[in-house]
Amino acid sequence: MLRIAMLSYHTCPLATLGGKDTGGMNVYVRDLTRELGRMGVHVDVFTRSQDEHVPHVLHDLGYGNRVVHIPAGPEEPISKSDIANYVPEFVDGIKHFAAEKGIQYDLIHSHYWLSGLAAEVLSDAWGGIPVVHMFHTLGEMKNRVARSEDERASEDRLYGERQVLRRADRIVVATLAELTQLRFLYRADSRKLVIIPPGVDTSHFFPIPADEAKQFIGLKPENRMVLFVGRIEPLKGVDTLIQAISGLDLQGSQHPVHLAIIGGDVNVSSEDMSVEMIRLQKLCDDLFMGALVVFLGKRGQDTLPYYYSAAEVVVMPSLYESFGMVALEAMACGVPVIASEVGGLGYLVQNGFTGYTIPDSDPEDLRDKLSKLLGDTGLRNQMGHSAAEYALDYAWDKIASQIVGVYNEVLNKEAV
Repeated sequence: MLRIAMLSYHTCPLATLGGKDTGGMNVYVRDLTRELGRMGVHVDVFTRSQDEHVPHVLHDLGYGNRVVHIPAGPEEPISKSDIANYVPEFVDGIKHFAAEKGIQYDLIHSHYWLSGLAAEVLSDAWGGIPVVHMFHTLGEMKNRVARSEDERASEDRLYGERQVLRRADRIVVATLAELTQLRFLYRADSRKLVIIPPGVDTSHFFPIPADEAKQFIGLKPENRMVLFVGRIEPLKGVDTLIQAISGLDLQGSQHPVHLAIIGGDVNVSSEDMSVEMIRLQKLCDDLFMGALVVFLGKRGQDTLPYYYSAAEVVVMPSLYESFGMVALEAMACGVPVIASEVGGLGYLVQNGFTGYTIPDSDPEDLRDKLSKLLGDTGLRNQMGHSAAEYALDYAWDKIASQIVGVYNEVLNKEAV
């Protein structure tokens, strides 16, 4: 049996989606671990403990695979700039856990650059076992679309990413776009790079009849909803979507179209609310959107299939996405997706077939594509059906098999 140490340092795969640092990476680590368990692969997912009241070891992922919360720094959420200081403590905690349990891991699979730095130290401590790494997002790409200094990646991150590239035995990238970015922005060794897209749990994300989905989330049958799901940060381009909705004119439609936004914290005081959430709510006020935009805050993974299926279209107006898990989940639920043609989204969404791709930061083009889909029931249904069929190619059993192939490849190389 393969034994894998999975590192997800800064965010727990069991966290509720839509928070500041919770998104596609959480889903990826959680679902990959579950599928590996089905395949008989033992995985311990190590993450930094952010709540002293949560048990340090949980078996929520099934098949005997564990999520291990390692105390490293204060057991509470802290900023990414501060969290980097506690990587050595995180590494020591993992080494102690492995020694206490008498486990020898065959391989380390790390996620995000901070986990990659931890993986390097652990590999050295454990006799040089192989490291497979996924970045999920890249600092150099964030800098290319940053609108302010606060949104830029730190020099420590850029240096750390290059260090991980040098040390890792294999880098899993989601798309050809990410591979190209690593080759040309980081001068990565192309022999280390392998393209394996994330998967989707098709037993959880599947088409639900719209009337049943609407009833579940509290919508009337005649309600029409455009949906956004993701973190509330400038990189996600939610302002472009709000601007597009504000000028939407659906002639002949008796029922207005509402925009539902899942993500961020809405049940907090204005002092504790994020700067981006405050900015977006002010934008809605300035555009006199009234009740047309609803900020729903965080939602659990168990309810997302109902929200997707109740929506007429899901929009991802991001400035940068390494892949775009939300788009894949929505398509698996039989919903067309309109997405910016950036990063992985340009490869995932099939323009004119499963939805539309558009330039980023272009509310007029987005408004035009929304009008086409919302005004044509036949087109929506056709694209939704095509999207659900297309998403089946990304079922986790197919994707996890490719990941295990990478594990075996690097392990066989070590054995030679």
